[in-house]
Amino acid sequence: MPSRRTTSLGVALVAAVAVLVAAAIAVERRAEAQSAAAEAPIFEVDPFWPQPLPNHWVLGSAVGVGVDSRDHVFIIHRQAPLNESTEIGASTDPPTGECCLPAPYVLEFDPEGNFVNGWGGPGEGYDWPASNHGITIDPNDNVWIGGNGRGNDSHILKFTRDGQFLMQIGTPGQPTNSQSTEHFGLVAKISFDATGDEAYVADGYGNKRVVVLDAATGEFKRYWGAYGNEPSDERMPRYDPAAPRAQQFRNPVHCAEPSNDGMVYVCDRQNNRIQVFQTDGTYVDEVVIAPLTLGDGSMWDIAFSRDPEQRFMYVADGKNMKVYIMDRANLEILTTFGDGGRQPGLFFAVHSIATDSQGNIYTTETYEGKRVQKFLYRGLGPVTEMNQGAPWPGRGR
Repeated sequence: MPSRRTTSLGVALVAAVAVLVAAAIAVERRAEAQSAAAEAPIFEVDPFWPQPLPNHWVLGSAVGVGVDSRDHVFIIHRQAPLNESTEIGASTDPPTGECCLPAPYVLEFDPEGNFVNGWGGPGEGYDWPASNHGITIDPNDNVWIGGNGRGNDSHILKFTRDGQFLMQIGTPGQPTNSQSTEHFGLVAKISFDATGDEAYVADGYGNKRVVVLDAATGEFKRYWGAYGNEPSDERMPRYDPAAPRAQQFRNPVHCAEPSNDGMVYVCDRQNNRIQVFQTDGTYVDEVVIAPLTLGDGSMWDIAFSRDPEQRFMYVADGKNMKVYIMDRANLEILTTFGDGGRQPGLFFAVHSIATDSQGNIYTTETYEGKRVQKFLYRGLGPVTEMNQGAPWPGRGR
């Protein structure tokens, strides 16, 4: 028979969770009321983008997307999750069928979705990540790649857009150390300020910090943890929605996106929050989204609208299978699109997000998602519902 103390603790825990659920419902209802008079960007999925890949190629888990100055779209995927018996029989020895083969790690598409180029993998002069993660195109159209392979990926790579190696920063195989100024700890993504002078590293799956580099030389310039604190590698307990907010980032620190007006938006994924900083690491604000999300967490990646003010912020939530459209200035959710599923406009673990010069959105999906999608920008319009589901062509007009 349970003790009176155990029973009391159980009742208290149930009550705390009930309060959190009620608070989450209240936040959603308040957001619905606010969005009723708001306007937001309208998107619809392009179900025919990209065009079919050549050479019997198929994608593995797609873990990054970036757009260059020509609006060419680059994605990166992992070949390892592809199943030899069911997906890539043509790659076995002997082949078990005519199809299929792993696509190159990095794929480039033009705005119409035509395949342009493919490259990546081990090469002379650099160490390809054991588990490549994230791809970003800097303002000079160079390609930056991180990695989260445990025990190996403590470095990042820089290439030209056609795959010529330019620079490696850090040495593979280094231990976790959020105070290091020589190497990283399983980098999720690298992003850039408007000039391309500074690179912002989400560092990451091992370390718990944001690192700022000189983008030309790779020199470490500064770093910080949650709330601008000195980062700590101390092991943290599992995320508890009823606990006080953690004073350190949890792994992974999944993105660090600088805006044109000198703010940096950090995806603290398993803490279900975005923290906002000045570029020197001074803490400014935070917002917690979907606070009851456990496991993988809700805050996976961020992209900004392409108007000069970057008025809107698009946030990928891979656990809840949706994209949030937010007002960047006040961090309020205006509406969402997507849901769990494999049809166009739905998601399975939407991992990464980027925009082109026309305001279109591109997403990639990891785990078993294994694809890239394009969402066409159709202008601004009134918000009619908080959760749009699949933004099917013609539905929002």
